[in-house]
Amino acid sequence: MTDHILTQRAGETGAINVIRFNRPDKKNAITRAMYSTMARALIEGDRDDTVRVHVMLGTPGAFTSGNDMQDFMAVAMGGSMGTEVLDFLASLATAKKPVISGVDGLAIGVGTTIHMHCDLTFATPDSRFHTPFVDLALVPEAGSSLLAPAVMGHQKAFALLAAGIPFSGEEAERAGLIYKVVSSAELEPAVMAAAEHLAAKPPKALAISRRLIKPDPEPVMARMREEAELFSNQLQSAEALAAFQAFMMRKK
Repeated sequence: MTDHILTQRAGETGAINVIRFNRPDKKNAITRAMYSTMARALIEGDRDDTVRVHVMLGTPGAFTSGNDMQDFMAVAMGGSMGTEVLDFLASLATAKKPVISGVDGLAIGVGTTIHMHCDLTFATPDSRFHTPFVDLALVPEAGSSLLAPAVMGHQKAFALLAAGIPFSGEEAERAGLIYKVVSSAELEPAVMAAAEHLAAKPPKALAISRRLIKPDPEPVMARMREEAELFSNQLQSAEALAAFQAFMMRKK
């Protein structure tokens, strides 16, 4: 298990499955190995009867800056896409237990779309939800093209996913993308308090209620697979390679 993803069981009875991005030097950019670790942590947590809630956290200033660009460049240059990303997204979209997330700072690309699958997301005012898919000659992913319009309406979803306009914490809350904005000092205490609150509830009743409230996972998974195919095609396109090369040059 890579130390770029830290996992632990928290709470008095170990009922909270905490998954934390831990690559702050790269703004928590996600590698294929990190996706695999997170997928495994979600699946194992779902199978463990002592676990009642999943929690996803980042580090101060960054939830995650999204996919590691070196992985994108490798695919654009002819490498394999692999299944790690889709495996993680599938484990998140089909998680049997509530998922709570906490965001401070950057939430880029999948760092934004993750929260469309969460049941409660807390964020700080300085959080920046940004999906620059089109700017990189890519397309929305993680079922976001289906979920975002249902939550936010067409225009806000278009602004976020197609126009690539960043949302602050307050804008994300007003759009319905997240549950609540809290201060940086309050973020993790608020997330853990919410997790403890849910962990104390009758698990079967909570599971049934959650299933009734959340969208049917099959249309979401079908859209996710469609997006993944289009994303992969675009990732290997000439315009994507040019966009990645321009991005890498700006970073030098």
